[in-house]
Amino acid sequence: MEVTMVLTPSKMVPLGRSAPYFHLLDPRSGKKVSLEEIRSDIATVVMFICNHCPYVKHLQEMLIALARDYIPKGISFVAINSNDVTAYSEDGPEEMEKLAEKLDFPFPYLFDETQEVARAYQATCTPDFFVFDGKLKCAYRGQFDDSRPGNRNPVTGKDLAEALDCLLMGNPVTPDQQPSMGCNIKWILAVN
Repeated sequence: MEVTMVLTPSKMVPLGRSAPYFHLLDPRSGKKVSLEEIRSDIATVVMFICNHCPYVKHLQEMLIALARDYIPKGISFVAINSNDVTAYSEDGPEEMEKLAEKLDFPFPYLFDETQEVARAYQATCTPDFFVFDGKLKCAYRGQFDDSRPGNRNPVTGKDLAEALDCLLMGNPVTPDQQPSMGCNIKWILAVN
């Protein structure tokens, strides 16, 4: 199957909105994981990613390194894959498990089979990042950094790291946030 890349910006939902609840399968453990189980009293990072997206692949190594740096500081991370696996089998649970094992994800990688969670978060692209404070209010939504495949900017995670550093220090996160850009989430087409 040929993968078409449609550069899609994140929606930039209102800051301060509450994190929608989820209870999703982690193919790696075979168990369901809820927002309440993984939330942090400092910050919780909810990321919409998938296996096949070149934008996710572009930053995946630095994303894992950033998570490994911030998890010991009390910040929790969770990745969610909401893609239509009928059309994109490489994003299915078995492939998710293989990727999470191969790259040793330090965070759960959950499968949103019905896409209800992506819709609740108003996620639009992969990667799409949301950071919630200790009260599960949105403090940041936007890009990992300004690097994209082919633009020659280094992958640093600067934008996400700055938001997390503010929350760690108890400071407000700047509302001047740039949208993430990536492949559109592959929505399940309704059949009438």
